[in-house]
Amino acid sequence: MLLITTIITFIIVFGILVIVHEFGHFYFAKKSGILVREFSVGMGPKLFYHRANGTTYTIRLLPLGGYVRMAGSEEDEGEELKPGTPVSLYIGESGKVERINASKKTTLFNGIPLEVSGSDLENDLWIEGYENGNEEELKRYPVDHDATIIESDGTEVQIAPKDVQFQSASLGHRLMTNFAGPMNNFILAIVVFTLFSFALGGVPSNSNQVKVEDQTSVAAKAGMKTGDKVVAVNNKATKTWTQLATAIQKQGGKQTKLTVDRSGKDQTLTVTPKKVKESGQTVGVIGINRYMKTDIGSILISGFTQTWNMAMALFAALWNMVSGHFSLNDLGGPVAIFANTSQAAQGGVSGVLYFLAFLSLNLGIVNLLPIPALDGGKILLNFIEGIRRKPLSQNVETAITLVGVGFLLLLMVLVTWNDIERYFLN
Repeated sequence: MLLITTIITFIIVFGILVIVHEFGHFYFAKKSGILVREFSVGMGPKLFYHRANGTTYTIRLLPLGGYVRMAGSEEDEGEELKPGTPVSLYIGESGKVERINASKKTTLFNGIPLEVSGSDLENDLWIEGYENGNEEELKRYPVDHDATIIESDGTEVQIAPKDVQFQSASLGHRLMTNFAGPMNNFILAIVVFTLFSFALGGVPSNSNQVKVEDQTSVAAKAGMKTGDKVVAVNNKATKTWTQLATAIQKQGGKQTKLTVDRSGKDQTLTVTPKKVKESGQTVGVIGINRYMKTDIGSILISGFTQTWNMAMALFAALWNMVSGHFSLNDLGGPVAIFANTSQAAQGGVSGVLYFLAFLSLNLGIVNLLPIPALDGGKILLNFIEGIRRKPLSQNVETAITLVGVGFLLLLMVLVTWNDIERYFLN
């Protein structure tokens, strides 16, 4: 049962992350006049597709990612109609080709069989060849600007004329389109952290104000009440929950003096923390927890504060990695995400929400790293173009992207194998 729950949770969480990230690219591409030929959720073989407003929406077999296929971008590996390719053409009322079928998996109703000898589907928009196997007469057909092509796997997408390609948009529009994916991940993290606070019923505070969990606990028996502020432990000031918890954990089995601020007046309480085993260590506990801020204002702003605090922690971890303390254990791929999804699912709705926000923020930050093939690498190329006032040559940009793809594939293989060893072979 847990395995099924984990799989379903993994697919839902990964699906939300992919859809939200790719929708950022999709929305701003559309607004910039860039043709989005395909919006895919999942990778690999196509399971389902639907066309609407010039875009083909597909669901693919492997729930391990997704992509937005913008006309003329690196992801747009369009069908190449080489000489000798057999196709069938549908001619519309305008006398222009409206559909080109290059797939053996489907039949085009009233299609004209053609053996292609040449085509231009970007600039002058035409296709020519030998109709019905008649090699004595070469025929050329004009192609409609919004014509579609049924590719070899049976997916029908719109052709990509030059005026709607990615590079035809202004630099500012292209930069915003590249940034929109990570931006959406940050927005998602803020929204989900807010929902997480609602699910908890409040916002855990890092102040020295406490919540008494149980009236039979050490703290309750000593007279402590929810809302009290523990300002000192054995006369040593404690201003945050972290300082307070650390001080009490060191006092297991020892008589301890707590200075408590209640409604502006200091009181002294004496407790002896219980000894408890946690993660292989003996620590002291008195039965208190973080104070929960339950007002609506604190809950609404918590999405921003939690996102900011976690982002700072992630940047610190990244800096630690690049400053010479790198380990594959610091990274996690789909295997690690699946393993951690199991723990999150056991935490119920709040556990899954926290995990989703954490992953979304991670995805946004990692995608902004200036590595070729990631959004950050593309944004870096946009800035270089802005400084040079002209784009890099297509060959140079392709070479840089290939290096980035190779690096990411190698890293993915290493991380995945490391995750398998960590979670399943040890």
